[in-house]
Amino acid sequence: MKIRVYYEDTDAAGIVYHANYIKYCERARSELFFSNGVVKFSPNSHFVVTKIEANFLATASLGDVLEIKGRVLELKKASAVMLQEIFKDDKKIFEAKIKVAFVVDKKPTKMSDKVLEFMEKFKEF
Repeated sequence: MKIRVYYEDTDAAGIVYHANYIKYCERARSELFFSNGVVKFSPNSHFVVTKIEANFLATASLGDVLEIKGRVLELKKASAVMLQEIFKDDKKIFEAKIKVAFVVDKKPTKMSDKVLEFMEKFKEF
């Protein structure tokens, strides 16, 4: 998924604010499910982030076009660990290992077979 950096994404120096890299990763993960119609999200049924390990390797600036890539590293019945990377001009500038859990009514719940099969097949996104 590609994203352009807009003024609202930057700090006073025109550099992407650190929290926005995590937002970009969230957009890419969400788009993976939305564009494939796999999960019907609702207020009581969705994924939640339970852990993030992030490495900021270089900066991005106003106007840059970034590419967000990812892959599933570990898949369990109710959770998954994904590696997401952000590139600028083929140079990796950010990476994060992100653990998500599927919850229903605020309780961890086994993902449907359809979602598990989809995530097993989706080695990269």
